[in-house]
Amino acid sequence: MTTATNPLLYRPNPNALTDFAAIRPEHIQPAVDELLNASEAILDKACSSAIPATWQDLSLTLDVATERFGVAWGAISHLNGVADTPELRAAYNEALPKVTQFFTSLGSDERLYAKYKAIDPASLTPEQTQAHKNALRSFQLGGADLVGTAKERYAQIDERLSALSQKFSENVLDSTEAFSYVASEAEMAGVPDDVRLAAKARFDALTDKQGLQSGYVLTLKAPCYMPVMQFAKSSELREKLYKAYATRASDVSEGSDAQLRDNSAIITELLALKHEQALLLGFKHHAEVSLAPKMASSSDEVIMFLKDLASRAKPYALKDVAEMREFAKTELGLTDPQPWDWTFISERLKEARYAYSESDVKNYFQLPKVLDGLFAKIEALFDVQIVLDTAPAWNEKVRFYRISQNGRLLAQFYLDTAARDGKRGGAWMDDARGRWMRPDTKELQTPVAHLVCNFADGASGKPALLTHDDVITLFHEFGHGLHHMLTRVNERDVAGISGVEWDAVELPSQFMENFCWEWEVVKGISAHIDSGEAMPAVLFQKMLTAKNYQSGLATLRQVEFSLFDILLHSQSNAVTEPLALLAEIRADTAVLPTPSYSRTPHSFSHIFAGGYAAGYYSYKWAEVLSADCYAAFEESALLGADAVEATGARYLKEILQVGGSRPAIESFMAFRGRLPQIDALLRHQAMNS
Repeated sequence: MTTATNPLLYRPNPNALTDFAAIRPEHIQPAVDELLNASEAILDKACSSAIPATWQDLSLTLDVATERFGVAWGAISHLNGVADTPELRAAYNEALPKVTQFFTSLGSDERLYAKYKAIDPASLTPEQTQAHKNALRSFQLGGADLVGTAKERYAQIDERLSALSQKFSENVLDSTEAFSYVASEAEMAGVPDDVRLAAKARFDALTDKQGLQSGYVLTLKAPCYMPVMQFAKSSELREKLYKAYATRASDVSEGSDAQLRDNSAIITELLALKHEQALLLGFKHHAEVSLAPKMASSSDEVIMFLKDLASRAKPYALKDVAEMREFAKTELGLTDPQPWDWTFISERLKEARYAYSESDVKNYFQLPKVLDGLFAKIEALFDVQIVLDTAPAWNEKVRFYRISQNGRLLAQFYLDTAARDGKRGGAWMDDARGRWMRPDTKELQTPVAHLVCNFADGASGKPALLTHDDVITLFHEFGHGLHHMLTRVNERDVAGISGVEWDAVELPSQFMENFCWEWEVVKGISAHIDSGEAMPAVLFQKMLTAKNYQSGLATLRQVEFSLFDILLHSQSNAVTEPLALLAEIRADTAVLPTPSYSRTPHSFSHIFAGGYAAGYYSYKWAEVLSADCYAAFEESALLGADAVEATGARYLKEILQVGGSRPAIESFMAFRGRLPQIDALLRHQAMNS
């Protein structure tokens, strides 16, 4: 295999897109080995006396090589998340230790660290100054100050953490996909038609129907699981799926080989290793390491923030539960609701109170129409154009787009929306490459993003239908994408989302969610699957009235997860049993009971496999920022269209375009003119009375 025949290696020019359609598992090892060898040689050269200690020389020598390596490994990692196969997984896992070892050594190399410390600050642009500051901090957090056995141990831990996180993620995916249940016609009573059609199609595709003439195959993937919990009238069916979902990848999972997918030991080892690594760096616990580059100053500040939010939300949550109990008793005949009943009760109460059903709303949100409306809103807000483009992808249903302004290319993105086997659950944005004024070609490299969701696919030849929550998810991920793609920063390490504090990076994503509650936007993204008519204003008003339905419960749930995360990683003793800690938090915070068999930590991929360890609080923290930013648009709307346009231009300039080139609090204040306030968040969630 040659460079020219390996799509992970062959790039006719530095701006060429990755040929995802051509990548095969057998390409991974030779590509990683070649790129690794080249990068190691370049690292030695960069650290030698032949390369001056200047930002430009280091960038030209080292960054060009490591960027090429990073783009290739990023493509491999992306495929591991969206197109998992046994062969790809094996190749990925074989390469992972080598890649982790290199990037760990890169971040802790004392020779390179000395070079960066020797750079004259006066020679740097403002963007480079911020990137340089971040780089020095990353060296410190990466163990560059360690020596001898401590440095060796740090590297060993990093490699092991990488492998454990990957295995945790694999176990969650495999455990989710291992479950299926063939439901009868009677059990499917109440389940929406599109979910029934998809479940029937899965049954028809079975090669072994075990003698059954008909049935519906149910899974734990969100597009199937959530509607069943919301609408299925059979409490027994809901219990079956609830228990399977709540015990995924745990010691109490059911099914053959379930013990091979148990994350219990992985969680214990992850916590112990992160704690040991923190001690090596001179910190008390992992939370201190995690918070060092964030807006929040300490775990105590985070805990105080979360507990204050919990105290504000709990009275509303208690009221929510009391109303559900009364409704369940008087209208549904449920005098003793069980954990698997609450979602069903909640949906029935909402229908009774607001006279509409989520399944009715879903018929108005066809994916192509939603995308058209979303793109139109983005184009109007930020004076850009979004058009379909072409690029080889990993699945036939993936679409590729470009964002331009007056004919000038700004960015491109892949859009992968459909749930399928071999694809990690959830939704996320990832950067395929960042904006960069390349030092080798002196040309601008435009950013490319991956936007990934897991929506139910269309049934019987019809377009995919989205719930309103799906619509919110789509807008959320596009907020991340815009942050990455609309940047005007030319320094790669602080362009777009790069260099943005983790607890501020959700600001643009949560900001975009607000538009899902604007009538003009909803009207523009809706078209009934049968009639093609836009959503009636009366239905939207019902949705708007119900917007903050059970917001107290929803807030408490996020606070519970966030407290568990920050307290778990703030302990001086890393062996505290996670389930016991979660039970303590729930005793103080939760208002709904959780069964003893529930194993929430075992599938909590955000903190054990997704980079959110001691950082899950970021969602609520950034929500304060995003609500306050959106409030600026609400205020300008009172002054007319010109004021709204000016506010949009200011948001683009002060938040999106600057990326990570300055501290997030400076960007917020440049846009808002003051420090953040929680008032808008409480008002938006009707918790300000």
